[in-house]
Amino acid sequence: MNEAQKLRLIEKVATRLGTELTGKKIALWGLAFKPNTDDMREAPSQAIVSSLLARGAAVIAYDPVAMDEAKRVFGPTPRLSYALSPLDALTGADALIVITEWKEFRSPDFGELKRRLRQPLLFDGRNLYDPALARSAGLEYFGIGRP
Repeated sequence: MNEAQKLRLIEKVATRLGTELTGKKIALWGLAFKPNTDDMREAPSQAIVSSLLARGAAVIAYDPVAMDEAKRVFGPTPRLSYALSPLDALTGADALIVITEWKEFRSPDFGELKRRLRQPLLFDGRNLYDPALARSAGLEYFGIGRP
């Protein structure tokens, strides 16, 4: 994900939820630069988490491999926490942002996503999902480079 895409993803979140995100909780799936690694160098998650926190949001993140590395990179950061599973990250969140295309994120139960999210908002930073399928489950879907 290049720099422009990172910013566009945050712009989509701000357009839907407002530029001031105080009181909002954002679930984030994927912290590593790419799947099957814990490499956080140049990872889009760094810019996205920083931007969300700067706007006042609380972020709860999940990554199947890079959690320890993320904790090292971010250090103790107010309003940033880590979930034990992808679904745990969603509980009570106002939106889900998918950043890394891990295999375990590819076929979610969209109905369960909708049930766990406070607002049914899905921001797909990797265009992993079929927008029609996500929308048919009652989610508002926002991809990158898609109308």
